[in-house]
Amino acid sequence: MTSTSPQPQALQRMDTTPALVACDIDGTLVRTGHPVNQPVRAAASRVRAAGHHLVLATGRSLVGALPVAVQLGLDDTWLVTSNGAITAHLVEGYYEITKQHLVDAETAIRIALAEAPVVRIAAEIVGDGYRVSTPFPDHELNGRQRPAGDLREFWTNPTPRLALRGHAAYQLVPSLRAAGLTAIATTLDWVDVTAPGISKATALEEIRTHLGVEDHNTVAIGDSENDVEMLDWAACGIAMAHAPAFVIAAADRTTGTIDDDGAASALLSLLA
Repeated sequence: MTSTSPQPQALQRMDTTPALVACDIDGTLVRTGHPVNQPVRAAASRVRAAGHHLVLATGRSLVGALPVAVQLGLDDTWLVTSNGAITAHLVEGYYEITKQHLVDAETAIRIALAEAPVVRIAAEIVGDGYRVSTPFPDHELNGRQRPAGDLREFWTNPTPRLALRGHAAYQLVPSLRAAGLTAIATTLDWVDVTAPGISKATALEEIRTHLGVEDHNTVAIGDSENDVEMLDWAACGIAMAHAPAFVIAAADRTTGTIDDDGAASALLSLLA
């Protein structure tokens, strides 16, 4: 797919046919560490009012995604978190975890420590925070941090996702993938690890089927490596203009940057 592809025919019917619109959070709906702004809130409200399903699909933990859902005024909605490892249904301020994929933490950690002995480890505790080998800066993890007494705590307590933090941590990705794990370097010094074959796209496809949305009536908006699969999955993948070239190449078209409220423009374009 290319950014110059014509808009799919399905999008011309989105004002009358329920669609599934999946949105990344950081770098798409919000600047990391900032609340959702008014243009994005207004655009999301209009999409919802038109009868479409707005789903948050994020690398954040569930604890990190919930405040954004609240800021957007979302209710009776679906959340895909931890890069697809967790699917939750949010209704009237309460959530139910409907799907959880656990990662082989012992294998991942042994590989990481063999290649990078000083790497920091964080294992997500769903709905609470993270179990950590060494404290992370507060802004890097959502929720509480619980220090692990020893490494065995990481694999005796099931987790859907590990975060590995350290100098040139991206170099761990080939070994982790060779072991069958899903590994994504979100920065040069940070790698997220989840179960094999897990992505935002796999979770979104299950939600689409559950909701009965036609596969040609799906949209995804994102800006990062962990969005590539969902941009390819959607009938219309929309990349933020500031996204890396390979992310833009995976999309059907682009919208503005985060500074231009590109996500708001993309959402409103679906109603035109």
